[in-house]
Amino acid sequence: MIHLQKLSVGSESIETLAAWQQHVVARQLQKGKPGYHMHVTRMFPKQKDALLNGGSIYWVIKGLIQCRNRIVSLDEVRKRDGTKACAIMMDPELVPVVPTPKRPFQGWRYLQADAAPMDLSDVSGGADLPAELRTKLVEIGAW
Repeated sequence: MIHLQKLSVGSESIETLAAWQQHVVARQLQKGKPGYHMHVTRMFPKQKDALLNGGSIYWVIKGLIQCRNRIVSLDEVRKRDGTKACAIMMDPELVPVVPTPKRPFQGWRYLQADAAPMDLSDVSGGADLPAELRTKLVEIGAW
């Protein structure tokens, strides 16, 4: 198993990312398509089988990996100009993870399973903290 990591450009928080994803899912459903969140990217991951074996896309918001969506499928699509692209189809459930600092990068990057942050639900007391407090604890090195 392997994961992807991606900057969530324009997201201020997990909540704003969730609102955007709900909008995308609603649009998909209106078109009669499955209710998955979709992100289209130019490059098709070469490690498709490993990603589809339980992989997720981990979202970097404000310099921290903060949440993830489980990857459901990787589909070849055509963009408006006719070029091939990859539609990353994701389960619409956003899963908060232990905030982990990440430097800026372009596109997406692979994330090895052993380097992926733990889900907050697996950390004692972590899910009960407000997101802003979790971020501050990471910033000062207390988490």
